[in-house]
Amino acid sequence: MNYVFDFGVVFEKMPELLLGAASTLGLAIAGISLALIIGVLGVAARSSKYRLMRGAVIAFVEVVRNTPFLVQIFFIFFALPMMGIRLNPTVTAIIALAVNGGAYAIEIIRGGVESISKGQVEAGLALGLHKFQVFRLIVLKPAIRTIYPSLVSQFIMLTLTTAVCTSIAAYELTSVAQMIESDTFRSFEVYFTITIMYLFISSIMMGLFALISRHFFSYPTR
Repeated sequence: MNYVFDFGVVFEKMPELLLGAASTLGLAIAGISLALIIGVLGVAARSSKYRLMRGAVIAFVEVVRNTPFLVQIFFIFFALPMMGIRLNPTVTAIIALAVNGGAYAIEIIRGGVESISKGQVEAGLALGLHKFQVFRLIVLKPAIRTIYPSLVSQFIMLTLTTAVCTSIAAYELTSVAQMIESDTFRSFEVYFTITIMYLFISSIMMGLFALISRHFFSYPTR
């Protein structure tokens, strides 16, 4: 083996890699935020008395969960322009992440909502709470507290899925790494470095989710 390791190239390009990592975090946070909104609204629509609305949510979840993320992002970026809808790579990446994560979030949150007994809902209504207050305080918050670990796992996976967004030239860590590797031919050094950086990004996201859990979902202590 005559290969000589040289991480000097990576250190020289570290500012670009850090910028790519920051972009990855930005894509992940934007996608996760929208996915959570889609998840909550989807669960509310899934509980609607209107059959058409329930059917639309079920169809959305089934289509997204049973097709590859790569196909979804290609459809948004390459197929929608044929209908006059043109989006730049960053916006496309965020929408694709939101749609994909939202479909999974709907099913995860729905499982938590269904774990809440009807007696608690009836008690809330008997106390004079509005239906929205009952859903937000009695149903949604306890449900998310219950399924929070599963939701976090799904969102961490979504964070790592941002690497696929390089397929449409979205600016993120993997796309930066590919450009550096093509210029330097230091494949091992570049991809070893971004592997460590992805681990660090996941740790940051885990810490952020832990902070959210302590602030919003922890049980009160004396």
